[in-house]
Amino acid sequence: MSSDDTTPRPARLTAAAAVCAAEGLALAAGGVYMLVMGLLGRPDSPSQAETGGVTLIALAVIPLLAARGLLRRRSWSRGPAIITQLIALIPAWTLLRASGALIPLGIVLAAVAVTGLVLLVNPTTARALGIGVARD
Repeated sequence: MSSDDTTPRPARLTAAAAVCAAEGLALAAGGVYMLVMGLLGRPDSPSQAETGGVTLIALAVIPLLAARGLLRRRSWSRGPAIITQLIALIPAWTLLRASGALIPLGIVLAAVAVTGLVLLVNPTTARALGIGVARD
């Protein structure tokens, strides 16, 4: 169910949708890159690169659909969006434990995931999606 579409969409909900969309686009871009490099480049294992690319592209669908659902104020979209943020914390932690240039990438990924979580669990976002609202 969606909430009343006559009220304006809260900025927090729009921001949460933007975070999900950015993550989905980043996954898709990474998947396309891996797929192209698997087909045209010289990876150690072309089949592994191609499989990884296809997997990332398939995984990109989840946050992209969640972002679309958030923009349309669909209550179902909050679950996949929250799961996406929680899962993003895993590679962020791995990157933070690495060395060199990967640490800033881990910081950015962790900041994006935490920001997305804060926006998604905000009571304003829940009300805008019709979650926790008494129904007549």
